[in-house]
Amino acid sequence: MALLLPDTRPSRMMLDDGALVLPGFITPEATHLLRIIEQVAAFAPFRQMATPGGGTMSAAMTGCGAAVWVTDHTGYRYTSHDPLTREPWPAMPPLLAELGEQAAQAAGFTGFTPNTALLNRYAPGSRMGLHQDRDEGECSQPVVSFSLGRSAIFQWGGARRTDPVRTVILHHGDAVVWGGPARLFFHGIKPLGHETHPLTGDLRYNITLRYVARTTH
Repeated sequence: MALLLPDTRPSRMMLDDGALVLPGFITPEATHLLRIIEQVAAFAPFRQMATPGGGTMSAAMTGCGAAVWVTDHTGYRYTSHDPLTREPWPAMPPLLAELGEQAAQAAGFTGFTPNTALLNRYAPGSRMGLHQDRDEGECSQPVVSFSLGRSAIFQWGGARRTDPVRTVILHHGDAVVWGGPARLFFHGIKPLGHETHPLTGDLRYNITLRYVARTTH
């Protein structure tokens, strides 16, 4: 069952205890963040990763920081080196960490120390199925997500995959933060439509900041 949350755009939109949307939180830095994405992708190109089940991820991915989440036929994990280039992932730009800490603070989470940023690129039709962020090795710190470019329909579920799913439209510049009792709640992105954005054309970018404690080479 999907329940549509009204897009009334208050300064804070609560999803659950420990989870909220901060509309327009990163809008002032959006142009800088898009430039950072270009710089990261120049060293670690976007790619559609394989999944353990034999398919491929709908959204293209890359990342930066101490380690980045990857997937292939062997499973999901964080690696310190890019499997494509065999080089260490690009360092996380200070602005990303600073904005992540500020968003977490605004959501009531102190002491957030992000050391990884996953960058997702969505084209028309791209989606992200309902999933939990649980490969980090610990869940005491929140997840911070930034939206850039085209709007998308964010799906927010519960602790179980079978829990009811609500949806909210995320616009360019929005931040979503979830942690505490909501840290392992299921979430996803519905297939992207065909509208355009003046800064990104028909693409949407998402930056997800986390603290990861468990990595492989």
